[in-house]
Amino acid sequence: MRLVFLFRIMQKKVVVILSGGMDSSLVAFKMAKLDYQLITVHFSYGQRTENREKFSFNAISDALNVSMRYEIPLPFFKQIGVGFTSLIDTNLSLNENGVNEKIIPNSYVPFRDGIMLSIATAIAEKENAEGVAIGVVEEDSSGYPDCRKSFIKSFEASITLGTKKSNIKLFTPLINLNKSDIVREALKLGVPLESTWSCYQRSDFACGVCDSCRLRLKGFNKAGIKDRICYEVGNS
Repeated sequence: MRLVFLFRIMQKKVVVILSGGMDSSLVAFKMAKLDYQLITVHFSYGQRTENREKFSFNAISDALNVSMRYEIPLPFFKQIGVGFTSLIDTNLSLNENGVNEKIIPNSYVPFRDGIMLSIATAIAEKENAEGVAIGVVEEDSSGYPDCRKSFIKSFEASITLGTKKSNIKLFTPLINLNKSDIVREALKLGVPLESTWSCYQRSDFACGVCDSCRLRLKGFNKAGIKDRICYEVGNS
């Protein structure tokens, strides 16, 4: 017991931004495999599937025996998001016509990842963690500007300039992968993908037509594997 306690004290720590989706869940498993002690962070910002995402966050944290978890509400996003983003404002229609990576969709939440990374960095500094891990994916993203390598590189420079603990790193282990790579790697590492949630629109079963569902299904189809979550359409 004493040896386990000493190991936990000496173990490197990393803050993982864990939405409960497929990408962030794989990031958590990858960082755990690298022997980091995980501190998982979940943000609730008025998104349509907030409760379902929180359930998945806790399911993945449980699967990795994470003892230190932060669940952080960001209620101001509702005020910012009304009239701007369909991820928050239910009076706006989510895109159901397929992903166009050349156009930023209306599901984009203004500077969401930047705000979340700022808070996660503050937690990393407080907890003396080596860095923050986030599941951004550039190739198969929906065209979001805060999923780009250039943004991550710039943000890491800002962390160095703006923190007392100026060596906090940003880990983006999925940034060069596509969704089929993510599915394969997740299954290889034993990620319970049936416990993750990607749908923007529904919490009972996935709609199959929003951008996030389409990208997820594309990944499973290209990997030649059937997704085990239930869809309204698209997972035949």
